[in-house]
Amino acid sequence: MIGPVVGAVVHPAPLPALGAVLPPALGTALGPVIGAVGRLLPGRASGRAVHQAASLLLTYPGADWQDRLALVRRALAPLRGAPAATLRGFCAGMATADPLELAADYVATFDRSARRTLHMTYYTDGDTRRRGGSLAEIKALYRAHGWRPDDAELPDFLPLMLEFAARCPRPGAELLRRHRPGLDVLQTALRRHRSPYADVVAAVAETLPPARPGPAGPAAPPAERVGLDPFPAAPAGSPREVRR
Repeated sequence: MIGPVVGAVVHPAPLPALGAVLPPALGTALGPVIGAVGRLLPGRASGRAVHQAASLLLTYPGADWQDRLALVRRALAPLRGAPAATLRGFCAGMATADPLELAADYVATFDRSARRTLHMTYYTDGDTRRRGGSLAEIKALYRAHGWRPDDAELPDFLPLMLEFAARCPRPGAELLRRHRPGLDVLQTALRRHRSPYADVVAAVAETLPPARPGPAGPAAPPAERVGLDPFPAAPAGSPREVRR
C-alpha cells in the first residue's frame, strides 16, 4: 500500500503553528521572534522554521489554508536564504488558488501516484514486509523524544517528519537526511507533474546536506512478489517452461 487509500484518507488537523518550535509568540509577534532567533542562530533557527513551514504547506489544504499561508509568510518574512525565499514564493503563488481546485489537486498529486506519495518509507521499502519495521522505528524515534503525534497518519508522512525536525532538530534532521534520496525522487516527480509543491520539497532539500554519491536509485519502489517464481527460471523449451 502506498498509504491511505483515496476516498478513505483521513487528513490530520492542521499542525501546530510555527511558534511551537521557538519561544512562544502570538499573532503578529510571531514573525519578529523567529527572525530575531534566526539572526542569532541563522542556520539552526532558519532550518527549524523552514521545516515547520513546509510541514504546514504540505498538509491537506483545508478550510484554514489561507490562515496557514498568512502565518507562514509572516513568520518567514525576516529570514534570509534560498529555502525561506522559495517558500515565500510558493505562498504568493497559491494565495489566489480556488479552494476546491486546490483540494482536488492535492489529492490527485499525492494520493494517486506511488511516485509522488508523501509516505517516505515507500521510496525505500515499497510494498514489502520490511516497511512495517521502518514505520515502527520512526514511531519509536518520536516517542523516545517525547512526541506522540496523532495516529490519523502513518509516522512516515512527510509533514509529520518535518514537524518532528522542527521540534527536535538533531534527530529530526538526521531522519530527513536518511530519507534524502526519497525526497529527491519526490521532487523530480513533482517537477514532471508540474506541481508547485515541488518548490516546497526543494526548500526542505536545501536545508539538508547533498545526497551521498552512490548508485542511482531504483526505477520504482521495491515490491514483494510473495509466492511468485520461487525457483530459478527454467531453460527455454523445458517441460517447466512449456507449462507456463
